[in-house]
Order: sequence, then C-alpha cells, then structure tokens
Amino acid sequence: MTPQHYVQQKAASSGSSFYYAFLFLPPKRRLAITAFYAFCREIDDVVDEVHDAGVAQTKLAWWRNEVHQAFAGKPQHPVMQALMPLCAEFGLNEMQLQSVIEGCEMDLTQTRYLDYPALAGYCHLVAGVVGEVSAQIFGQTESQTQAYAHTLGQAFQLTNIIRDVGEDALRGRIYLPISELQQFDVKAHEILNRLDSERFQALMQFQAQRAQGLYEKAFSLLPSADWKTQKPGLMMASIYRTLLVEIESRKFPVLSQRVALTPLRKMWLAWKMQALGRF
Repeated sequence: MTPQHYVQQKAASSGSSFYYAFLFLPPKRRLAITAFYAFCREIDDVVDEVHDAGVAQTKLAWWRNEVHQAFAGKPQHPVMQALMPLCAEFGLNEMQLQSVIEGCEMDLTQTRYLDYPALAGYCHLVAGVVGEVSAQIFGQTESQTQAYAHTLGQAFQLTNIIRDVGEDALRGRIYLPISELQQFDVKAHEILNRLDSERFQALMQFQAQRAQGLYEKAFSLLPSADWKTQKPGLMMASIYRTLLVEIESRKFPVLSQRVALTPLRKMWLAWKMQALGRF
C-alpha cells in the first residue's frame, strides 16, 4: 500500500464530516488535506484507543520524534511520507503538527477544565491550529483568513464536545467547564453516570449558544476575497452546524446516544455549499 492509499483509507474509514468536503478539492490540495487529516486521526486514536496512559505517552513521544525527523527529511510513517512533499507548497511547519500532538496529550493528564478560557486553550491546540492548517491547504490569500479558520475550528470542537458528552463520560472525561456546571447546578457525577435533567438541558443550551456564536464570528471574519478558496471549510461548517441544530432540536439526548447525520445528508449539505454557495 502506498502512503497516498494509506491516508486515503484512513480518512475514508473515519466516517468524518471532513471527508465529504475533501472530495471537491483539486487533486494536490485533496491529497494534502487528506494526509493532514490522517495525521490528526493517528494522534487522536492513540489517546482514544490506547487504555494504558504510559503506553499512550510513549506512542505520542514516538510521534513527536517522527514529526521532527520528517521535517528533517526522514519520514518513516506513511502519513508523514504522504504529507511531507506538500508541506513547503502549502506553508505547513513542524510547530503546527507538534501543537496537535500537545493538545491530544492533554487528554492523558487532564479530564476537567476549570473555566471556559482553560477549555479554549485546549481547543486552540486540537482544533484552532487544525483550522489554520486547513485554510492554508485550501488556498487562503488573506492573512485575516487565519482568524476565521481558527475560530471556525473552535466552533467545530465545541460541537464535538456537545455531541460526545456521553461518550466522553464513559472515558471519565468532562470537557464542560467546572464553573459552568456550578452555574447550572449540574454535578459531575450526574454526567459521569449519564443522568439527564432539566438543569443539564439548560447547561447544554448554554453550550450550544456559545458554539453558534463562534460560527457567526467565524463567518464575519472571512474576507470576501477568500470565500471561494475556503469553500471546503464552509462545507464542513454547514454539516457541523446542521448537526448542532439537530442535537438541539432533539433536546440534547447526548448522554444516552450519539446524534449523527446520514452520509447522504452530509453529501447534500457539502454539495449545496459547493454548487450554490449557501448553507
């Protein structure tokens, strides 16, 4: 299997909404974003699938060294072999990839966040940086597009956090800020035991409103000159925002189930943005 086939398979098998946006890109940009996304999946899988924290730390240390060696011209892993020939063309640097590893590594040592600024720091590493790299690959021409992409990445991450509250609870993780649990009188043990309540519903409504605000802020930051180049990100925004609305309309059943859009609906939303330029 070639490195290109490896990253394609990794991206396609994840079932992520991101994959649908990649399909509309020109071949070289599609390969670059697919390889970068496969890298993010590899790092994320270490944290989610390796149950021994010591083993996970060792694997992440290996990846830190692999990224460093790859930028020194000696990639070993097929993901890095696929990505490295394209890094210079799209302006990707080692620090960006190391930031993704740093963010995922936080999941091994931190399962709570005191307040939203603390959570936003985590989101910066695992989503904001990913948004910035994606915008570069998509073909940004304006510097302000980085602020748009970073904000949009954080909106995606908050949507993921809302969607995955129940699944994260099974891993002993609560990403919802402690100060906001206290504000809505929701106890940590209620979330860990997946106990729904009106108080939990109000807490989640608050989270959804924040995420919606970030989507609006991101769109306002996107320069008109880069609207066309950033269509893949806008496709993802259409899918993720529709998912958020779907979760909200179902009254946040996230403690007991994972709400998802069908592949056909995701494809329709991506095509509508690509062909019609609207959500």
